[in-house]
Order: sequence, then structure tokens, then C-alpha cells
Amino acid sequence: MKYKHLFFDLDRTIWDFDNNALLTFKEIYEKYKLKELGINSFEIFYSKYKFHNNALWALYRKAEIEKEVLSVKRFELTLYDFGIVDKNLAEKIAYDYITLSPLKTGLFPHVYEVLNYLSEKYKLHIITNGFEEVQYKKIKVSDLNKYFENIITSEEAGTKKPEKQIFEFSLSKASAKPDESLMIGDDIAVDIVGAKTIGIDQVFVNYHKISHDEDITYEINDLIELKAFL
Repeated sequence: MKYKHLFFDLDRTIWDFDNNALLTFKEIYEKYKLKELGINSFEIFYSKYKFHNNALWALYRKAEIEKEVLSVKRFELTLYDFGIVDKNLAEKIAYDYITLSPLKTGLFPHVYEVLNYLSEKYKLHIITNGFEEVQYKKIKVSDLNKYFENIITSEEAGTKKPEKQIFEFSLSKASAKPDESLMIGDDIAVDIVGAKTIGIDQVFVNYHKISHDEDITYEINDLIELKAFL
């Protein structure tokens, strides 16, 4: 058996980030009566947020902003798009988001079945760029702890995917070698290319069947497909 260690991404690979975030935002929209403040469309509100969040996360990955800034600024900018200048409200929403979101337990199909199967044959680990306190809560609430020997966060590693240093840190922590390891993730630029830089084979979980030209070791559309070759 070639592989001994399987490294999983968490958000959008195992934990259904987008659906869980959507549910959380609906709660926030109602709690703060945002419609009464002039945000008449929840869909537009959520779309504006995602735009700002993605832009700020790109800066965060490059260490150009701190997480405390990102956490509040994404909401501050979203409210501003609707003519609302209220940093206090942005801070309240930011607190609620990181408090409520990780309590959601939506996972992708077959997660427990696949992890039960793989955990009997391999050592499993997680590598995630998400905020440490949030990611640990997600894993605990979703009853995923029992499957993973190591949870490696970018904060612990001091660097973020796709930088090679986080993969080197993860291999060291797991006492693993690149040629006996496999990285499983949904993001080509962050998970797949990052793993390739230090010689780790990869599985691209292409849930949305996007087209690409990247040379990848394996590609699947559903986690259940891992059982066919692992």
C-alpha cells in the first residue's frame, strides 16, 4: 500500500461551508432586522458579502491583513454597500457569524462512511487555513475528531496553503514522508498545487465538475469514489 497518511482539507471538502454559511446568514439577517435597515434583498446582501469576503481572504492568505481585521471588515464593507456606516453593528454580526457558523453540522455526502473506511487503513489528518478556534469547533460539533490524528491549522503552522511550509510542517507533525502521503481537497490553487510543490500526490474533489488543465494525481466528484482506489 503506497500511502500511509491522508491529509484532508476541511471547508468545502468535508464540511459543507457554503450551505452552512448560508443558513447562518439567514439567521443573522433576521436577528438584526436588516430588511428594516434598507437591505431589502437577502440574496443581494449575501452576494455582496461573498465578494468582500473573497477579496479579503485573498489578502489574508498573503499575510497582508490580520484575521481580526478580516473578521469585521468583510461585514463593515458589506453594510457600507447599502449605505449603512455602523462599525458596532459589523462587529456584532462578525461575532455572531464566527459563533454560530461552526455549530452547523452540514457535511458533504458519504463523509462518515468514507472516513470510517479510510481510518481503518490510513492515518488521517486535516490541513486547514480557517481560523483555529472556529475550525476546532466545527470538527468537534460535527463529531469528526475521532477520525483525525492531527488537525493542522495555518495559525499553528505560521503559514497558509498553498505555501510549501504548511505542508512541510504538516508532514513533520504527522511523522510522514511526501511519497507516502496524499492531499485531498477541493481547491486546485490552494490544496492541489500546494501539495505538488513538495511532492505529495493529490486528489482533487471536483464537486462542481469544473474544467481545468492542471495535472492532478486523482480527480473525483464525490468522496465515495475514494473507496475505489484507497
